[in-house]
Amino acid sequence: MGQSEVDSAVEVEATEQELQNAEESNRNALKEKKPRVYEKVIRYKEKFERGESIAILQFQYDYLCNFSCEHCSADNHMLNTKEKKKKYKEARSFNLDDVRELSRQGDEMGLANIVITGGEPTTYKDFDDLVEAIDPSKWYIAQDTNGWHFDLERAKHVKSIGVDKVQISLDGLDEATHDAFRNKPGSFKRVMRAIEAVKEVGLALNVSTVAWKSRVRSGELERFIKWASENEIPLYISLAKPVGSFEGRLDEMCDSEDIKYIDGLCEANSAFTHWTPGYGLDIGCIAVKRMVSITKYGDIMPCPYTHISLGNFFKEPLQEIVDRALQIKLFSHGKKETCYIGNKDHEFVHKYLPKYQSKYREVYAAPYTEVFDAQDFVNEQFIDSISFGGKEYTPTESQTIVIKDICGG
Repeated sequence: MGQSEVDSAVEVEATEQELQNAEESNRNALKEKKPRVYEKVIRYKEKFERGESIAILQFQYDYLCNFSCEHCSADNHMLNTKEKKKKYKEARSFNLDDVRELSRQGDEMGLANIVITGGEPTTYKDFDDLVEAIDPSKWYIAQDTNGWHFDLERAKHVKSIGVDKVQISLDGLDEATHDAFRNKPGSFKRVMRAIEAVKEVGLALNVSTVAWKSRVRSGELERFIKWASENEIPLYISLAKPVGSFEGRLDEMCDSEDIKYIDGLCEANSAFTHWTPGYGLDIGCIAVKRMVSITKYGDIMPCPYTHISLGNFFKEPLQEIVDRALQIKLFSHGKKETCYIGNKDHEFVHKYLPKYQSKYREVYAAPYTEVFDAQDFVNEQFIDSISFGGKEYTPTESQTIVIKDICGG
């Protein structure tokens, strides 16, 4: 091993230790501030090793937004045409009582993290009531924002009502690049203001940025990551998904080599992805195991970009939906991969995405029974009463897979 390789290894080891120290510090602060949440978090590893989900609830409470980003996938769920408004005028959506019930069920499952998203949460007139309904004593609450309305007064206010973390989107180090990506002149300056406001009031901060192939290969992403590291800004890297403006553009999606390169940049610079190990666990893709996305209309999806309904909150308990979803091989504890929908080399993009993407541009996500079949499940008890594609399925002996064989139990 050459000296440069030794130096790089030392830097990576130091960075990993910094991340571990930061996580421990955050936990200690959480113990003092929100003891009930802390008690749930320290049991995450134990729960996961039992085969349970420790999901973050990514909650799309509403789709109101002051931006019109081309890459946004929330458009599928918006009532943004006369036809949709007429077709779904009776569609049930979350009210504050429903939010309280979601909070109760998630708390009983031992879940501790919820992210308020949409849409743009700063445009919600009932945002304070929403946070109260979630109950900050039970949850570590994060909110997404594009930063436009997030000034110092806003930062002070959301902290005072129980929000713990703010995640801000930034997609370039210069005004022209970011504003063009977000389709909003002036947004770069607002983001920089928001970052400073969050830091000043002592809220936890994540800056989120999107990685696509040409950005990775140009070196701009590396410069961006180093800028965040040098300025001690926690940076979350999200892969471009085949939704919004990236739909049908597999040439701009990252492949396995790009993802390996991103992993190296993250290890050396304190940035992270959704598959970066945490809580002492190396989970891989966090869909279902560490995240579910909940739409305004109650659909429970594996992640915000995988528009497959695993069940609907208004029709089934959250626990039942998540337990069933964990029996789908892709989302089971026996799988550990980076990102299913963000890696153009993954079979999900070629085998499962075409089953629903062209058919579902509606308020509701595609039913899981129209995307997966019996062979996609790991346990007979979860499929012998499911109707796939409108047909009842009875498993044969050869198709029955015992879950302990999958999970190593």
